[in-house]
Amino acid sequence: MEYERERALLVKSLKEQRISDKTLNAMRKVPRHLFVPSVHMSQAYVDTPLPIGHAQTISAPHMVAMMCDLLDLQEGQKILEIGTGSGYNAAVMAEIIGEKGKIYSIERLEKLAVFAWENLERAGYTNVEVILGDGSLGYPDHAPYDRICVTASAPDTPEPLIDQLKSGGIMVLPEGEGYQRLYIIRKSMDGEVTKQDWGGVIFVPLIGHHGFKIYNSRRGEK
Repeated sequence: MEYERERALLVKSLKEQRISDKTLNAMRKVPRHLFVPSVHMSQAYVDTPLPIGHAQTISAPHMVAMMCDLLDLQEGQKILEIGTGSGYNAAVMAEIIGEKGKIYSIERLEKLAVFAWENLERAGYTNVEVILGDGSLGYPDHAPYDRICVTASAPDTPEPLIDQLKSGGIMVLPEGEGYQRLYIIRKSMDGEVTKQDWGGVIFVPLIGHHGFKIYNSRRGEK
């Protein structure tokens, strides 16, 4: 089928970057071309971020894969995603957690929320719910979450997200404005929170009550 060869080549390149088999299998199944604007469809399986409108981007596949690995996703988990974008990252996570799992994904831009919902529906994912709202506040309605994935850079770790992370859970999020770092945050069974610096990244800013108050149009990853 169209795009299958390109997708296979992409997965092969990610395997060389030591991405786990679990994540590779998921990315082998997700049709990334359904999650990008038609004008960029020919580049869907190039390992690079692509614009999706509204000064936002779909993350490069290697970044999506790496964040999935850092989250250590497991079948049946309940996930909170902050920053739905085009829905691609949610689709990859949905493949890993399976039909018994559930993803609640928050998007602040209404047009992108609709775009993501349409993409996910077209691709056949029924275990992802897209919610329009301020992602920096999390989504207390279904807390606590086994995992939280943040795809926009915050000035600091939003307290609501720490509160909504389950004991024993993991959160991955970037922090910073001009200079950003990706952090792996773990909450122990007794509630102790630890923060590990993974390295430098570039993401769009997290806008909201616990994010940046002024929109920064600098291009980055989402």
